[in-house]
Amino acid sequence: MIERVTSCGVVLLDGSGRVLLAHATDTTHWDIPKGHGEPGEAPIAAALRELVEETGIVLAAQRLNDLGRFVYRRDKDLHLFAARAADDELDLSRCVCTSMFPRRSDGVMIPEMDAFRWVEPGEVGHYASRSLNRLFQTTLSLAELHRSL
Repeated sequence: MIERVTSCGVVLLDGSGRVLLAHATDTTHWDIPKGHGEPGEAPIAAALRELVEETGIVLAAQRLNDLGRFVYRRDKDLHLFAARAADDELDLSRCVCTSMFPRRSDGVMIPEMDAFRWVEPGEVGHYASRSLNRLFQTTLSLAELHRSL
């Protein structure tokens, strides 16, 4: 039996319903800011920490809407939260990833995320992994989320 892990993340939308995606360094895909919680860390705390580590964006916990837990892959679930970006959070040139990992080819420490963009819901499939695109297409509608935030 495969042990399931849970990643916690933030679906951040702008005023027109675009979603923030970050480019996963040394890969071809873009992702929402997310990651595994530390032992004993609440899902909302993990999601906020991952958002800061991967983008530099700091949000107050009260701004997050708990979307719940979703099946993501056969070995992973996502516990997601959503928020609307304020005007002063829309400048992606200020985003910076402080979470580092060793590059596969030479072990040099590189940032987990290396670029950031706002993506229209219908364009997510051009950027995101199949798993994330499937989640947004079948289970968690970005258009409905935009209307509800």
